[in-house]
Amino acid sequence: MQPLRGILLKLCSVTMFIIMASLIKAASSHVPAGEAVFFRSVFALPVILGWLAVRGDLRTGLKVASPMGHFWRGFVGTAAMAMGFAGLGLLPLPEVTAIGYAAPLLTVILAAMFLGEQVRLFRLAAVALGMLGVLIVLGPRLSAFTNDTVEKTAALGALLVLMSALCAAIAQIYIRKLVAAEQTAAIVFYFSVTSTVLALLTLPFGWVVPTGQEALLLILAGLLGGMGQIFLTSAYRFAPASVVAPFDYASIIFAIMIGFVFFDEVPDLRTLAGAGLVILAGIIIIFREHQLGLERGRARKGMTPQG
Repeated sequence: MQPLRGILLKLCSVTMFIIMASLIKAASSHVPAGEAVFFRSVFALPVILGWLAVRGDLRTGLKVASPMGHFWRGFVGTAAMAMGFAGLGLLPLPEVTAIGYAAPLLTVILAAMFLGEQVRLFRLAAVALGMLGVLIVLGPRLSAFTNDTVEKTAALGALLVLMSALCAAIAQIYIRKLVAAEQTAAIVFYFSVTSTVLALLTLPFGWVVPTGQEALLLILAGLLGGMGQIFLTSAYRFAPASVVAPFDYASIIFAIMIGFVFFDEVPDLRTLAGAGLVILAGIIIIFREHQLGLERGRARKGMTPQG
């Protein structure tokens, strides 16, 4: 294990993904979400294929044991991406980032419901704390559905990002099932293939011819998305998840900086307070997972015959 290298790779991944989101946001006023998903997916493929070739996984890494498992993971993952991209055009970048933090919290709940994972009171309390943070961010936005004085497009954006987080959590459940029998390389590759094909199905629903600048932004978003996925996958090869996972929350810092410099967005105290609670809850859950992992490791050692 090389924890410092893992942390650096994780930070590179977070940076790539937040810049990718910024590029999508910059083009979102003219380019539909489905079209943005296509560019994000298709231009990630050469990066991923090159990475697999360098690792020597191009042949063995693309074999699959569960084609339908990959399809459903790709379907919900594509839905998460599309709704998240649509939300980017309607909300400030820091707010989208803060609401997106609901995904790992929802994953804990879904894992208990569908994978039979045991979730004790400690983690449930942390999830409740995190969801309170999400509600703090969402509350004023969703009040638009009963209050005409609040901008309804922002309310729609908030709902889309929340649904994106739910779909991302469902995708994580599929990934947890897939990793038992599938190569990580195959999961990464076939997600990009599936999302590319599914995005093409939105072609009749208002695709546009992007300007030269928009096309460049979208192509760069795809390349950065592919690189971000590679950095993310590589990070977990060099350090335990409990070490690198908390650095996901560095994205709120990058989102605030990029939002302020390029989009003239300044997060209010409500967004910062809500994001802070969600981050605290996430770190508590990660810390608890680390403790449980150590306990399980000690228990296995205790069961191993000595001498």
